Amino acid sequence: MSGPNTSFDPVEVAALDPATIDQAVADALAAAQAAGTLDDLKTARAAHQGDKSPLALANREIGALPPSAKAEAGKRVGQARGQVAAAFAARQGELEVERDERILVDEAIDVTLPGGRRPLGHRHPNELMGQRIADIFVGLGWEVAEGPEVEAEWFNFDALNFDADHPARQMQDTFYVDPPECGLILRTHTSPVQARSLIERGVPLYIACLGRVFRTDELDATHMPAFHQVEGLAVDEGITMAHLKGTLDRLASELFGEGATTRMRPSFFPFTEPSAEVDLRCFVCRGNDPACRACKGMGWIEWGGCGMVNHNVLRACGVDPERYSGFAFGMGVDRALMFRTGVSDMRDMIEGDVRFNAQFGMEI
Repeated sequence: MSGPNTSFDPVEVAALDPATIDQAVADALAAAQAAGTLDDLKTARAAHQGDKSPLALANREIGALPPSAKAEAGKRVGQARGQVAAAFAARQGELEVERDERILVDEAIDVTLPGGRRPLGHRHPNELMGQRIADIFVGLGWEVAEGPEVEAEWFNFDALNFDADHPARQMQDTFYVDPPECGLILRTHTSPVQARSLIERGVPLYIACLGRVFRTDELDATHMPAFHQVEGLAVDEGITMAHLKGTLDRLASELFGEGATTRMRPSFFPFTEPSAEVDLRCFVCRGNDPACRACKGMGWIEWGGCGMVNHNVLRACGVDPERYSGFAFGMGVDRALMFRTGVSDMRDMIEGDVRFNAQFGMEI
């Protein structure tokens, strides 16, 4: 049995050759210094300190050496690997400092600058006005009722005492749904809700209806083919014109301020008898300025229509007119908005310009 080969020279192992190790160290130091980012350094470290790097391969060869050669080879490889590790650690520290300085510059915030706020949205002033009117009626103890915009011709005309040849039924005034004989139209007023509510809820009844209505009007500063109305209806025992006048005065004062009053002028509507046009005391000059632009010096502004519910309407809805009476009124929500805000052109309300809505904020 032969003894250990004590004359084995580790230099004869290519991976452990001093020149090879020195070259591996030089390559590793150069790669570490050349790394411009932490990602580049990570790639270089895997190549020069990973399991398949030249120094890792040399370290594995040490185990095959005789005991007398292991110490010298291990010292040589260990010093080389330590030098490479120190170089990579130093370069990593430098790159981390550069990264932190760059972040401080790139993400710097000047706290003295005014904050950039995202503009808030604004609800349409017509909707706000409608809600304000609804709140007034709820405060009076009334209910808020709704009805469809595509309405049956019977509810829109027949139930409200419109004759078969009434001009309002003509296609030049009303939008009919095709085919015209189907009996459906775009409602021309919110009054159909009167008939629906009387049939569905019965009496006594106190309701306000707000909604969009449609007429074949040309769009101009004071007319729109689609606009908004509010309808009021009260049916109970002992209802008189005095109740109507008091309700209108209360609505006027709530919308246009204390001192706002109304007057009535005789008129005609198929669904009310007697009927009246409602004028509003000018809320700008109170009738004291002959040059007032709001009322043109008349002291009164036309507001809407009203009257006592026609007996034929009550009968059509199954209500006994000998026992119950009622009043109804209607006016434009858009017109009320014009009165309150001074808007002079209705087209501004529908053009969708956010600047128009923004000036009203969330309250009007």
